Amino acid sequence: MAVLVGIDEAGYGPILGPLVVSSSTISLPQGLLRDDLWQILRNSVGNRRKRLAGRMLITDSKKAYSRATGIKHLERTVLGCLKCIGKEPETLVELIEVLCPGCLGRLSAYPWYQEAGNHCLSADAADKGIASTVLADDMASNGIELLDMKSYCLDVGYYNEMVASVRNKANVLFSATCRLIKSAFDNFEGDDLQIVVDRQGGRIHYRRHLQRMFGNTEMKILCESPADSSYEMRAGGKSMRLHFVVGADERFLPVSLASMVSKYLRELLVHNMNRYFIGFHSDLRPTAGYWKDGLRFIEDVKTNIPDLKVDMEQLVRCR
Repeated sequence: MAVLVGIDEAGYGPILGPLVVSSSTISLPQGLLRDDLWQILRNSVGNRRKRLAGRMLITDSKKAYSRATGIKHLERTVLGCLKCIGKEPETLVELIEVLCPGCLGRLSAYPWYQEAGNHCLSADAADKGIASTVLADDMASNGIELLDMKSYCLDVGYYNEMVASVRNKANVLFSATCRLIKSAFDNFEGDDLQIVVDRQGGRIHYRRHLQRMFGNTEMKILCESPADSSYEMRAGGKSMRLHFVVGADERFLPVSLASMVSKYLRELLVHNMNRYFIGFHSDLRPTAGYWKDGLRFIEDVKTNIPDLKVDMEQLVRCR
């Protein structure tokens, strides 16, 4: 058997809201590692919103989310998959406790996250249960099992501290990604541990950066090309193969799922931020947090709620 881990992020570009990096982990027969898992699991999942016929959507989060449908598909998939591993969070706080409990203490310091415990997740329970059962059965019949889903949430204040420390936004993302890589390496000792990460920016050579993060690990370069950079890493009698792949969020099902987990958690946290400020001025237009509209939102807050004390280190990213 092999263990396949997919890692992807959401929220790298915005000026408001958290950066979230997530992983999803499955076990599967080694012979399926290079196969199209959407085809193998075609009875339970699809990668397009059209013609799902009750199946679960697992795709790049940019295709799963739209202004028209909102988080509907993200929520159905993430909560349905969590149910497959015995987790059934009902509120945003419970979701965070499942995915990234380490960030709860930091988030409690933000005024706009104070009501997160009252934010109920709204996926239809019956539909979620059916989709989850169909997926679990389809996976089992093909020797596949969903093992874990995990996130690393960099709230704005924490993100700003990290950027100030390393003075490089890309290194902050890479550091967060490496935390999930290390977690997989520590916790999943499959006969063949393979970790696939969606390529970050235009970087091709990762050896120096990996050696900085994994100093006591023996490393071998398998390939470094514009499409795929792969490494074999060994430490403590264990090994893994790590792949940075262009377009991995469309080619590898666990990476797509990780992308959806990251996007879902980020959207919920941004929603709570919007709700907090709109509570002070109902005509305030919400924002997704991207640069142009994020700057508009900041100015609207200053103009329409001038007496509200806001810690800009908690609200606005430094870069």
